[in-house]
Amino acid sequence: MPVNTRNGLCCSISPRVFPEEKLNLDDSQWEDIHVVTGALKMFFRELPEPLFPYSFFERFVEAIKKQDNNTRIEAIKSLVQKLPPPNRDTMKVLFGHLTKIVAKASKNLMSTQSLGIVFGPTLLRAENETGSMAVHMVYQNQIAELMLSEYSKIFGSEKD
Repeated sequence: MPVNTRNGLCCSISPRVFPEEKLNLDDSQWEDIHVVTGALKMFFRELPEPLFPYSFFERFVEAIKKQDNNTRIEAIKSLVQKLPPPNRDTMKVLFGHLTKIVAKASKNLMSTQSLGIVFGPTLLRAENETGSMAVHMVYQNQIAELMLSEYSKIFGSEKD
């Protein structure tokens, strides 16, 4: 399927684009995984505030900068526990799902690093980007990667 067709389908899934339209998700046009994943990313990108609230951005960046991996994990876990319940619960479900995708990386080519690159900047961003956007992107990716690779330590062992 051409990319521009995928983009159009991603947009049509969004209730903001066509709020009155009921979609038949059994239709074959939705079988392209890129449409569904694009819609998911679009949903999170268009939230008025990211899943990781703006007020937590710098704290998560400081946590990922810690030298010791166990200290990093504990700092991230502590921050996740301080998030508003809707954010924390959504994060648990999303990252739980993404760990299932990573478990099949040999088939889908979506490693922890790949998903960190895709979802880090979408879920976690500064309210006002400055000249350090490229530096932030590295940290955004690393935070998402750590949350995937250490899911059970951060969220508990059960995956929703």
